[in-house]
Amino acid sequence: MKKFFYTVLFLFLLSILFTGAAFAQDNQPTDDEVNAVAHQLYCPVCQNTPLDVCPTEACRDWREQIRGMLAEGKTEDEILQYFVDQFGDRVLSAPPVTTKFNYIIYIVPPLIILAGAIILFRSLKEWTTPKDVAADLDEEESASSSQEDDYVARFEEELKKQK
Repeated sequence: MKKFFYTVLFLFLLSILFTGAAFAQDNQPTDDEVNAVAHQLYCPVCQNTPLDVCPTEACRDWREQIRGMLAEGKTEDEILQYFVDQFGDRVLSAPPVTTKFNYIIYIVPPLIILAGAIILFRSLKEWTTPKDVAADLDEEESASSSQEDDYVARFEEELKKQK
């Protein structure tokens, strides 16, 4: 009976140890979670390279720092704010929309593109349908038809005279 008791106690203690190890692994964020945050940041060393794909040692350190912050339970916004506080807005992949001037940056370029498209459309329409030429052609046709009638009449008179 003692042997059975020690076996059960051993298995119980063993299950407690393995359960604790399994819970410790659940706190570790996955690479996808780290990359979701890292994708929103740019490398401080390389120009225009997202942090999640940059191969430099500085970016590896930043990704490990992000992993540690996620393990501590910090949110994405808190992590991004930490990096902005440390390095400024230039590390963000998208500039923050906080002031009225930033709204202008997002609104003006599409308006300029739209205005350019309208101007181009109207210009092409005017180039393909010339208005003045059609009016001039009508006047020339009436003048040429009267000249043609005079010519035909004189030609017929000349033919009559020759007979």
